Amino acid sequence: MDRKIILVIFFWATAISLYAQKPLTQYVNPFLGTATLWDSIDIGYKPTHRTWGAEVFPGSSLPNAMVQLTPLTQWRSGSGYQYEDTVIYAFIHTSKGHWNLGHIPLMPATGKFTTDDYCSPYSHQNESAQPGYYQVYLERYGVNAELTSTLRCGFHKYTFTNNQGKKLIADLSRSNERVRGWEINQEGENVFKGFQQAGEKMYFYAVANHTIKNIESQKSEKNEISVVNFADSNQPLELRIGFSFVSIANAKENLEKEIQGKSFRQVRDQATRTWETLLSKITVSGGTERQKGLFYSTLYRSFLWPALRSDFNGDFTDQKGNVVNKGFDYYTEPSLWDDYRNKLVLLGMLSPKVTEDVIKSLIDKGEKSGGFMPTFFHVDHAAQFFSATYLRGINVFDVKSAYNQLLRNATMENKSRPRGMEYIEKGYIAEPDLADPKLETVAAAGVTKTLEYAYDDYAVALLAKALGDTENYNMLMKRTGNYKNMFDPSTGLMRGKLANGEWIKNFDPEFIYYEYMYREANAWQSSFFAPHDVNGLIGLYKSTADFEKKLDDLFTIPYKGAEAYNISGFIGQYCHGNQPDHSFPWLYYFVGKQEKSQARLDQIMDRFYDMGKDKLAYSGMDDAGENSAWYVLTSIGLYTFSPADPEYIVSVPLFDKVDFDLGEKKFSIIKKNSGKKIESITYDNKKLDGYFIPHSELLKGKKLVITTK
Repeated sequence: MDRKIILVIFFWATAISLYAQKPLTQYVNPFLGTATLWDSIDIGYKPTHRTWGAEVFPGSSLPNAMVQLTPLTQWRSGSGYQYEDTVIYAFIHTSKGHWNLGHIPLMPATGKFTTDDYCSPYSHQNESAQPGYYQVYLERYGVNAELTSTLRCGFHKYTFTNNQGKKLIADLSRSNERVRGWEINQEGENVFKGFQQAGEKMYFYAVANHTIKNIESQKSEKNEISVVNFADSNQPLELRIGFSFVSIANAKENLEKEIQGKSFRQVRDQATRTWETLLSKITVSGGTERQKGLFYSTLYRSFLWPALRSDFNGDFTDQKGNVVNKGFDYYTEPSLWDDYRNKLVLLGMLSPKVTEDVIKSLIDKGEKSGGFMPTFFHVDHAAQFFSATYLRGINVFDVKSAYNQLLRNATMENKSRPRGMEYIEKGYIAEPDLADPKLETVAAAGVTKTLEYAYDDYAVALLAKALGDTENYNMLMKRTGNYKNMFDPSTGLMRGKLANGEWIKNFDPEFIYYEYMYREANAWQSSFFAPHDVNGLIGLYKSTADFEKKLDDLFTIPYKGAEAYNISGFIGQYCHGNQPDHSFPWLYYFVGKQEKSQARLDQIMDRFYDMGKDKLAYSGMDDAGENSAWYVLTSIGLYTFSPADPEYIVSVPLFDKVDFDLGEKKFSIIKKNSGKKIESITYDNKKLDGYFIPHSELLKGKKLVITTK
């Protein structure tokens, strides 16, 4: 063979090999979800204010870490960072995307500034991010800022173009929450320490590689900042900062255990390896580069919350404010109203130890809060999280204590189930008949509560059955049909009821409410929620054809264009920018029209995850990873249609092959042909009966083959 031909073949073979070995972290774009939506076609209405486009942060964090080290471009915004902003105020150390947190804002500086004017312009051309790393050039101060982090520590590296007059602004009087107190003090030549008390009290212990000359305070009528002045040096300023929600001493120990003696590059490389290990638990083949980028970016985004709150030594501050140590990692509460639907199941599949400790944390919170299981935002969805986890085999926790708390939630008046006694007595939650309800009207959200309490009852019933509590299982299962009490045959939709059993007269199924009849939704976005009893739901209609027609209407009746902060991204009345209807596209399966579901799923995945002029917006809030996890699971063809049940509904994957590492076992998903109609589904060469596959089957580590036509 000609030598030149051999060289060409070798070159291409090498190139293909290198391409195949591309690190998965390089597919992740941490800026995805940081942009705002402004286009009325994307949003579904003409906006008069900025519309949420995921509300996520681009900075450095490890999976489920205590520290989220990220730039802040706007106070009191979702994550603190908005892509369209042009200035940076500080680098904060906690972020979620829910208008809270934002602890310990720090900003490198030189020259003159004031307490109310110290932000710096920046350009996206001089900004970059990868999992566990963020970089930006601060134009006002001539500083190239680089950030990386460990579980409980942040590492700042500031390269000054002018090495004279190096300063660090600590604006501890501000955060994305009301600040109730703060303190900063110098210790020795190169250490400063203190705390900031906002919703939580976060302590810090910072070691600089430069000598600290002094710390001075600057005040104005509106604000007070502390300025750390450093001695001149030709070296970049490096700050290693340990954090704790217990004490300064623990913050110091966290620093010593996780980051002391390590270079910036070492910490950054370790962060990259940590993310690569997690992302590599799901590897995909086939699909486009865009689809792979969206897949690994959303997978990354699914593992940033809940956040760690215990220290390296195991200490944490409990619900009563006491410092305790129980031998497990203590975490914040998950965003249960949002992420019980999918993200928490994904967390259990890929990070079972974190999931186990999140559950132990919730149990501990409940035991110290009157014996009721805590929840988040709306209704009682810790129930689904516990049943989903326990029935999938993660059971190294006090299930009897958990079950007792959940049963108390379901049978007694408590904060997790407001108006729970009314629900038990009537079988529904009543609503006042208001003459002129508005978007912001606060009432009972009775339709949503009734539908979701019925599903909560189902989740607790599954635990009751698993634990052999037949009496309570039967009692709870009788209540799981309460969703039917909200069904209005004259409209074919779920409708609010008065206390006397009459329907709400002032009824517009397309009008969205935040908390009247529906929670952050309208009738269309609420009426098909019965994931535990879809056949029962269909039975409320005159025929299967009528139900299918109603689903068609959901996706085709045009949205009228009412503006709401967190509701955007429409296909007809279906809203992908908020959570309540995220399972509805699969409902065509139950009327024998799987291919119609697939058409909607493909449309949603293609349209709603890299939106806007910069292709960096979601259709709505990510809500602690729920919107991201929806894409992850849907794109591989396994979705948690009824997350309380240990099974998944199968759809057509975007990828030709998916290898999924469950720890002890690995299973594969293989797509045959490029059609949208599923012809057959086999697992371990055996044909599946229907479209659902149990989690217990996946644990056998076989091949799931989806053949389409």
